[in-house]
Amino acid sequence: MSLTQFDVSGQKVLVAGAGRGIGKGIALAFAEAGADVAVTSLSAATVEQAAGEIRALGRAALPLTGDATKAADMERIAAETIRRFGRVDTLVNCVGDAIRKPVARLPNGAEGMTEEEWHFVVDVNLTEAFQGCRALGPHLLERGSGSAINISGFASFRGRAGSAAYDAAKAGVMRFTESLAQEWAPYGVRVNAVAPGYFPDPGQMSAEAYQSRQEQAKSQVPLGRVGELKEPGYLCVFLASPAASYITGQTWAVDGGVSIMSP
Repeated sequence: MSLTQFDVSGQKVLVAGAGRGIGKGIALAFAEAGADVAVTSLSAATVEQAAGEIRALGRAALPLTGDATKAADMERIAAETIRRFGRVDTLVNCVGDAIRKPVARLPNGAEGMTEEEWHFVVDVNLTEAFQGCRALGPHLLERGSGSAINISGFASFRGRAGSAAYDAAKAGVMRFTESLAQEWAPYGVRVNAVAPGYFPDPGQMSAEAYQSRQEQAKSQVPLGRVGELKEPGYLCVFLASPAASYITGQTWAVDGGVSIMSP
C-alpha cells in the first residue's frame, strides 16, 4: 500500500537556478516524482539541457533565462510559468555562489573583500530568495496553497573565517524563511529551507577532481562522502508534498552530518 501523502505527481514546480549543480538535481528529483518543472538559469544552454533531461523522464519542462537577483527578471519568469503551466504549486529558490575572502586586508597580506564582491555574494545567495518569493508570492497567496523552498547551506548554522559574506547570506536565508513563513501561514502557504553540505557537481569538474573531493570527505564529513546532487531534491519533494502540510519555517540540513560536528 502506497502513502498518497508523499505524492507530488501533477504538481507544477518552478526551480530558479536549475542549470547545473544542486538546482538541476532538485529539478530532476521533482520530475522523477511526477511533477512538471520550469527551470531557470542565466545560461540558455544549461537550462535547455536540464529541460531535455526532465522531458526524458516523461514530464513537461519549461526552460527560462533570467537573473534571479533582479525583480524584473523574476516577475517575467513568474508570469511566463503561470501562463504556460496554469499555476505554480512549489517554488524553489536555488541560486548561489561564493567568494572566500576576509572582510578587511589581514596582516598576513590576504586582501579583503571589495564592496562589489560583498554585494554580489549577498545578492546571489539571499536577495535571490527575496526576489523569487516576492514574484511568486501573490500567486501562491491568492490560491491559498502551495509552498516555497529556499536553498540555504550548512553555513546557516556556523560562521567560518574568510567566509563572512557567504555565511551571513546563508544565515539570512534561514531567518528570511522563518519570517516569511509567519507572514504566509495564515493564507495557507508554507515556507521552508534546505541547507546542503558538500555537493560538488561531477559535470563541472574532471573525474580526478571529483574523486579528490570524495577522498577529502572521508575526513571532513561524518558520513564519509560528498552528497549526490538529487539528495537535496528528495527532501524538497517531501517538503512540497501533503506529508509536510504541518511543517513551515524550518531549515533542514542535508549535509552528511557536517553541521553537527564539533569545531
